[in-house]
Amino acid sequence: MDAAGGRGARARRGTRSTAPRSRGREKGAARSPSRGRAAGEGSSAIATLRTPRTEGAPARGGRSARRTPGAREPPAGGAAGGAEAPPAPRSRAPAARVPAAPGSHAAVPDGAVAAAGRRPPPAADALRLREVLSRLSLLREDVSEASTLVNTVVRHLVQAIRDRESCFSSMEQQSAGSYYERVKISEPNEFDIMLVIPIKQNANDSTRLQLDESDDTGAYYYASFKRGPIERGWLKFLEEDGKLSASKMMQALRDIIKQEVKNIRGMEVTVARKRAGSPAITLQIKKPPLEISVDIILTLKAQKSWPPSTQDGLKIEQWLGTKKRRDFRLTPIYLVAKQNKREKVLRGNTWRLSFSHIEKDMIKNHGNSKTCCESNGPKCCRKGCLKLLKFLLEQLKRKYPKELEKFCSYHVKTAFLHSCVMWPNDTDWYLGNLDHSFQQCLGFFVDCLQKSQLTHFFIPQYNLLSQEDKARHHFLSRKISYELNNGFPVFHENY
Repeated sequence: MDAAGGRGARARRGTRSTAPRSRGREKGAARSPSRGRAAGEGSSAIATLRTPRTEGAPARGGRSARRTPGAREPPAGGAAGGAEAPPAPRSRAPAARVPAAPGSHAAVPDGAVAAAGRRPPPAADALRLREVLSRLSLLREDVSEASTLVNTVVRHLVQAIRDRESCFSSMEQQSAGSYYERVKISEPNEFDIMLVIPIKQNANDSTRLQLDESDDTGAYYYASFKRGPIERGWLKFLEEDGKLSASKMMQALRDIIKQEVKNIRGMEVTVARKRAGSPAITLQIKKPPLEISVDIILTLKAQKSWPPSTQDGLKIEQWLGTKKRRDFRLTPIYLVAKQNKREKVLRGNTWRLSFSHIEKDMIKNHGNSKTCCESNGPKCCRKGCLKLLKFLLEQLKRKYPKELEKFCSYHVKTAFLHSCVMWPNDTDWYLGNLDHSFQQCLGFFVDCLQKSQLTHFFIPQYNLLSQEDKARHHFLSRKISYELNNGFPVFHENY
């Protein structure tokens, strides 16, 4: 799912296996300017990393020094914020320590200048990134076992929910998130499932659901029914002013699920405690040796025009085509039960737009040409770059949990989608240029962090990086720059 439609700032739970130690990275040759632009970003945001991006002086001549085995990054400066650390990882099995790669070059501190002429051939760097990527691939038998377990539980729950609550009688199950986008990394231990309630239409075929913006982001809305008879089952979920209460519906759904998991046999299924700000009901499924987390997300679906705030978003004409954009915008709108923290009085009545179904389609069918990554077609590195972006953030969050707790995979996913627009052609993502393409994505993300401006891919007026958290943004920017300068040492550290 998504931060703009999913997990919030939730920390990763599973322990990941580590990859072989890298000696460096491929030189990022400058590329020709892109034909596309990310929504809300100017030309300064277009990253062509000839040199690693750092908060201080860049590495001289675009070269990066290899990291001495065992060398550690200098202690960070003042940590941004003092929030609590995220929950401990669910799996406690220690990851295997990978022996250090031979070499004797010192690490480059944040902002320092790397010595010239001390990097291996570019092909070697690209190979090492591919080795890291290969460690993130899911084993087919693990995926099959985990998904079977999840489907068994969810099918049982959906049938029970339909039978026990009339408003939920037409509920549909819909998958979302990284597992179903095929960019899940390391372990199939987290799943997102949307439980979708279609809003019925009136006799004149007009949509009954009315949406009113709750703030200036264009992402959060109050939902109510237009004039006309309202089914009795919905009345208990309406506030006095007629607004449809997301919190009341979530609580009803939670109560049913808590009772019904007791009737599931052959495994242990429990409902986790509520997480502040999360739009999900989280299930913990245990059937040794498997321990799986499933986020259940209550979602409304209405066949109506997308809100005006989305008009200038989804700028994929140069990437996926004008027709594809038009087709996407004709699909129903989805709203997830999500509290808007900007409200002066938190009432739990707000719903947030969700585009996870479209994000899944774009990532699975990502090519500028229809044959990209098909069995007989050319292969690209888009999904590989997204996996590496997610893994980098995940590892940094493990290392700096308090400073980076507000960042989630949806931030890098959004940066990746903007990168696909800025470099729309399949030739921009040639599989052999994995290292260069990965650095381009990182460069764009670093630019966003330094400006504290990451535009929502579908809602251009919505900034995913709060201006109140600039110190945190700059902190992550420095850490990523350090990784760029030193061949991504965090890929090979255990916590």
